[in-house]
Amino acid sequence: MRKDHFNFADGYLPLNHGSFGTYPNRVLEYQRALQLQTEARPDTFLRYTYPKLLDEARAAIAPLLGVQTQEVVFVPNATTGVNTVLRNLTYKEGDVLLYFNTIYGACLKTAESIGEITPLKTRSIDIAYSISDDEIVRLFREAVTAVKAQGKNAKLAMFDTVLTFPGMRFPWEALVEACRELGVISFIDGAHGVGHIDLTHLGRVSPDFFVILHVPLRNQLLIHTTFPTSWGYETPRERTEMEPNDYFVRLFEKVSTTDNTPYLCVPAALKFREDVCGGEEQIRRYCEWIAAEGGRCLAEILGTDVLGSRSADGSKSCSFTNIRLPLDLRELEGARGGDGRRIAKWIQEKTPQEYETYIPTKFYEGQFWSRVSGQIYLTVDDFETAGKILLELCERARAGEWKLR
Repeated sequence: MRKDHFNFADGYLPLNHGSFGTYPNRVLEYQRALQLQTEARPDTFLRYTYPKLLDEARAAIAPLLGVQTQEVVFVPNATTGVNTVLRNLTYKEGDVLLYFNTIYGACLKTAESIGEITPLKTRSIDIAYSISDDEIVRLFREAVTAVKAQGKNAKLAMFDTVLTFPGMRFPWEALVEACRELGVISFIDGAHGVGHIDLTHLGRVSPDFFVILHVPLRNQLLIHTTFPTSWGYETPRERTEMEPNDYFVRLFEKVSTTDNTPYLCVPAALKFREDVCGGEEQIRRYCEWIAAEGGRCLAEILGTDVLGSRSADGSKSCSFTNIRLPLDLRELEGARGGDGRRIAKWIQEKTPQEYETYIPTKFYEGQFWSRVSGQIYLTVDDFETAGKILLELCERARAGEWKLR
């Protein structure tokens, strides 16, 4: 699979799909064909062909989310989508954004930057894995109650479908329901959502906002502009003469002059996933299996364990596995309390520098953990290779090499 359909360099072991992903040769060829069409007839393609293909791509992705086509638009990345939503909302004194300490860093920085120019304040709900979904929801409810007890307004909550680190599935459905009950705007960072977990029930769960940018019809009036603001923007007076849902879709059709061909590749990507991989369910089943089996393999090689547990019904499953490394900071010669992050970073940086791979590694809750992404182009043998790499790096760390950087 890896050699036949993807463009990885010979000898490179892609264990970190979760960060940047990749796409198959077939989709790359289609994108290049679109780019050539753009160069051949720039005005014809960008003014007339592109909008039609964009609508087709939106129509193709909507069923994967269980939503209407007019409720989904494309943005370049999740960070752009988060900025789009947060910077369109209005805030007054006493408004609070609730988030979990597992939030993606760029999302937190966005919220904090908005706090510089608006009255919005942020409040963290601290959790540590392994923690149950019920406990997460309970802590969220308690946080909302605490905000209200201080005479403030829990304006919105931002949380994930699947966490970046540790790579764990989050109880986003239950949190959306809690938000609805408590009168809190629910905003989901779904960067690890589409193509990773089943989202065909998203329309039924009905969060207020979801990135990729899904905005239910009821909330589209809240989105006034894109970021950056571009040709789709209309003044409030002009918007009164338009259908609100038409305005939302038109806003995102052309946002500055940039290469938007990746959006147009969605149908080709879905066709590859169906024709070559057997469809969405088959992909999920394999990725979750290889993550679980690979995690067990890694833990056996390292003599440690995997973070969290997977439920029998698959409700906790995702394509990440998190493995504890056999390192104890207290037993590393010369290591101090603050060196955990430094040592983890040393291990992480050595993986591309010397081993032709990349394995995210963090010092989390007093222990060293690595996250590996399951994907259709990986086998158990690849996880065995990863285990040997990590075992060797742990031995090198014990020998004090981390101090030589």
